[in-house]
Amino acid sequence: MLCANRGLYATEGLVMDLRQLTPNLAVSPQITIEDVPLLASSGFKTLINNRPDEEAGAIDHQAMARAASEAGMEYHYLPFTQGQITSDLIQGFAAALEGEKPAIAYCRSGNRSTVLWALSQSGKQSEAELLSTAAAAGYDLTGIVPLMRSLSGSNG
Repeated sequence: MLCANRGLYATEGLVMDLRQLTPNLAVSPQITIEDVPLLASSGFKTLINNRPDEEAGAIDHQAMARAASEAGMEYHYLPFTQGQITSDLIQGFAAALEGEKPAIAYCRSGNRSTVLWALSQSGKQSEAELLSTAAAAGYDLTGIVPLMRSLSGSNG
């Protein structure tokens, strides 16, 4: 794919910290509007923004939506404020993953995007697989294990 489990992706003088979770999903810390066409030309088809506009350093989601549209990418704005996980947010993330592939999701550090991915996959993949995949990408999700177990039980 486009990047290793954990590492920097550099091209044309731009460097992004992309972390591959699955063959069809990478996560990243905050990207810029200038990064969007590069991501599209690198093969990404869907952009998922998990960073609330109210956070310091966040780029307005409407500007990111325009950049994604201009680059020919699907765009999903699913702002995730730490500690405020909702079923709508998890379902929205899962639905975004059903769109054009591959997808890139971002937030301030990539952690919240990884949390949403893991929660959207609870019951579809084992807890051990989800934790291992996240850890390989540099994210510790042990704090959400009880929620993962709850979702896994309700998903079958």
